[in-house]
Amino acid sequence: MTADLGHGQRDENALPVAPGLAPAIDAATVEPNAPTEYEAVDARTVTVTGLAIMTGLAVGGVAQGLIALIGFVTNVAFYGRLSTTFAAPAGAHRSPLVILLVPVLGALVVGVMARFGSAAIRGHGIPEVMERILLGESRIPARVMFLKPLSAAVAIGTGGPFGAEGPIIATGGALGSVIGQILHVTSDERKTLLAAGAAAGMAATFGSPVSAVLLAIELLLFEYRPRSIIPVALASAVATGVRIAFEGSDPVFAIPALGRPSDSALVVYALLGALMGVAAVGVTRLTYGIEDAFEALGHRFGIHWMWWPAFGAVVVGVVGAIEPRTLGVGYDNIVATLSGSIAGRALIVLVLLKLVSWAVYLGSGTSGGTLAPLFTIGGGMGGWVGGMLAAAMPSLGVDARVSALVGMAAIFAGASHALLASVVFAFETTRQPLGLLPLLAGCASAYLISLLLSRNSIMTEKLSRRGTSVRTEYAVDHLAHVLVRDVATRDVISLAADDTLGAARAWLNGELGAARLASSHQGFPVVNEDGDLVGVVTRRDLLDARHDDELRIVEIVHRPPAVVYDDSTLRDAADHMVLESVGRLPVVTRKDTRRIVGIISRSDLLAAHAPRLAASRDRTRRG
Repeated sequence: MTADLGHGQRDENALPVAPGLAPAIDAATVEPNAPTEYEAVDARTVTVTGLAIMTGLAVGGVAQGLIALIGFVTNVAFYGRLSTTFAAPAGAHRSPLVILLVPVLGALVVGVMARFGSAAIRGHGIPEVMERILLGESRIPARVMFLKPLSAAVAIGTGGPFGAEGPIIATGGALGSVIGQILHVTSDERKTLLAAGAAAGMAATFGSPVSAVLLAIELLLFEYRPRSIIPVALASAVATGVRIAFEGSDPVFAIPALGRPSDSALVVYALLGALMGVAAVGVTRLTYGIEDAFEALGHRFGIHWMWWPAFGAVVVGVVGAIEPRTLGVGYDNIVATLSGSIAGRALIVLVLLKLVSWAVYLGSGTSGGTLAPLFTIGGGMGGWVGGMLAAAMPSLGVDARVSALVGMAAIFAGASHALLASVVFAFETTRQPLGLLPLLAGCASAYLISLLLSRNSIMTEKLSRRGTSVRTEYAVDHLAHVLVRDVATRDVISLAADDTLGAARAWLNGELGAARLASSHQGFPVVNEDGDLVGVVTRRDLLDARHDDELRIVEIVHRPPAVVYDDSTLRDAADHMVLESVGRLPVVTRKDTRRIVGIISRSDLLAAHAPRLAASRDRTRRG
């Protein structure tokens, strides 16, 4: 009997193979099965990138089509003309009765589409996409790709206070998912294509390729890897190129140049961001509270959910009759707020009415986006606060336009928990470099406060209510930075290939004078007379009554051993254990793949996390 670690390799639950059921391996020619080497990108990355580029090109065209469709519905509903020109409902100057009825009619159409087409078109798009990534292997039904933009065009075109970006993001994600379902790709690759389509949708809407990629990373990919970021980035770039070809390269929210902020103003912008964090949590709770109210009333009175948007649209119509600028996407309102054209009481009234209209209609379960309404609300609040401070304390150097810009981005950062995407988005859509520092201070403050007040964002609250825990934080895999040789056990106890089962069984029972092995030791490497690794057997294999005492141990080895290199990482070891359905791996060197230098088990992988946990918890002062 030769020495072994006392750690087994195959799981206790692995089924033993009796002689005659499977041939024993050839000990002379067996080659250990080692894990494959990590590669940041490979040929599959190139293939997926090509598919993502085609997806971005298609989504860029779809975005233009959806904007034209929204314009068409708006013109027919409010202007009584056939045109695809993008127009604001407020410019139609229709009677209050028309303004009241048009959103209700649109809501009835959306309700029918959701009931008899797909209920997945309800909501603002991004949470539904996140749910398919987390729980549905990134599979989105093809019909959503058609019904989502149609329903959104009807809802927005008939006065719904939403932005077009949410539906376009959802549609782009659906297109990427469908492409991934048609072709032979893995679930991970399909997720990448879905995220590429979603990012392309945002980039095609706002001409903001970098923030679109960041949004995909922070909300959709749940990872930061070259093989996923590269396809998403190129899809976003291509979609932006399509937008430039149709609409030019001017910023979406073109505003006059901003001045350099003073130190005191930066403090104010950071505090304003904290206020926006509180507002973001409040807005999130308000929208889901209204959604809960619709659920409760619908069940109490037996009203099917397909009718709920019509009730929400009544509020849209009433608010629209009071303030027509609350109708539709409201991009012009955002520009007016950022440029200072709307200020004072008019601005805060617009904010409050937009909030009521949007929250009620979204809570009713219709189809629409959240970005544009949040930008309007946050920008208006920031501009109003900044205007008051500028008038009351001019020495602070606060600019109401910068306050509006910070408010716009910060409320989205607080509501979505997408910090970097919010900062870069505000820069890309305004091209104001002097706004970056206030944006960073304000958005970071909003992000901090919103996380302190609420674990979930407006994107993840719905998933949390359905029992799905979503963590959108990314940390380097601790196991990927620890080498096998640093944790593997070196004193290996193994079995000789030519020994009989009878001798091994006697040894296991302590009949040969050896100390009885602990019951936790379930597997043993098997080596030949030269000390080369032949395979691994389990305690169950050795004690199986179907195996005769006279059999040699090598005769019950029926598969090449799964091993790991001593310079591999623990992540490689963990993945290899899962793929090979084993609980322990003999450790070998690259120079000699048949000579055992140690062994590593699942318990070793768990124990390796101790330094990481200590680093995050221990507060011992040194020195």
